[in-house]
Amino acid sequence: MTAGAAAAPRESRSVAGGVTTLPLTDSRRSVGADGAERTLPQRSTVSFSMVGVSWDDPAATLDGTVQVRTRDATTGHWSDWLDLDSADEDRPDEPTGRGSTAPLWVGPSNGLAVRVHASGHPLPAGLRAELVDPGPGPAVTGPATTAPGDTGPAGSASAERALPRVEHPGPRPGIVIRSGWGADESLREPGYVYTGAVKAVFVHHTDTANNYACSDAPAIIRSIYQYHVKTNGWRDIGYNFLVDRCGTIYEGRAGGVIQPVLGAHTLGFNSNTSGVAAIGTYGSDSVPQAQQDGIVKIAAWKLGLTDVDAAGSTTLVSASDGSRYKKGTSVGFNTISGHRDGFATECPGDQLYNLLPDIRSRAAHLQGR
Repeated sequence: MTAGAAAAPRESRSVAGGVTTLPLTDSRRSVGADGAERTLPQRSTVSFSMVGVSWDDPAATLDGTVQVRTRDATTGHWSDWLDLDSADEDRPDEPTGRGSTAPLWVGPSNGLAVRVHASGHPLPAGLRAELVDPGPGPAVTGPATTAPGDTGPAGSASAERALPRVEHPGPRPGIVIRSGWGADESLREPGYVYTGAVKAVFVHHTDTANNYACSDAPAIIRSIYQYHVKTNGWRDIGYNFLVDRCGTIYEGRAGGVIQPVLGAHTLGFNSNTSGVAAIGTYGSDSVPQAQQDGIVKIAAWKLGLTDVDAAGSTTLVSASDGSRYKKGTSVGFNTISGHRDGFATECPGDQLYNLLPDIRSRAAHLQGR
């Protein structure tokens, strides 16, 4: 049964957009040692702006290449073949939902082709394309940002007053809260999960795209939110904060920006940490100065809430054998570290990772150290 003929798309829609899934089929070509290839022939689709590929077992890995072509909904032109990162390595400590590639932001599109090639190992079962529609934007005029008192799940000022007085707080940056980027709160699991005090910040890149307009950042975040919840089966978006190329900082996972909210960003080290994701891909592209500045500001402030030195070091305990370190191992980290420091990944890309020493120094300076 081909994906374009008998298999109808499975759609999941809400007021904040939705995810459409299309199964990939066996092309019957001999590729690699196991002869594995899956494709989705070029076809028209529902509207979408972000695309990824997922599979049944969240613990399984895809050893191979994944490429897509998309059709621009405005011009009707097809893109070249675009690579997807074959592993979306920002995830919870316990496998849940589905495995997936990193999602790719492609802008408004209405056509798709997919090809997946094995590299010597069988492909995981249940491969399918995930087409994400970010849905409409927030019903507000201008970005909604935090202010003193806008700190807890219900904007309760009491949460802020409960913080201890510290010697080296970082200045509080403007943060676009979830309503500001249009989060549909009915998508995520109800309630919040908190950990001990934040001892470190892990820096990521979203591995999506760099050529977006900053006005599209809320739609990109809504799409990542859809992908993490509906495709991966997570309780909420994985990152605690996101920063766009213009330096705007966004609240990620719900639970209150000052609170130690458990994220799903660094396998093995999600507890007692905060995940900050630069929207973009920084393996070879340089990181915009405004985006660097945004990362410095949010890291300095988040760590400064409990007087953690942004240029210091700390010890964390691995919660998963899937990290770089066996479960239960105590590991020393810089208080501002890259994702690759805790997990075998290229994230946050060489260009951003190489900036971390400067980011630490600047964040510590903001803390008055």
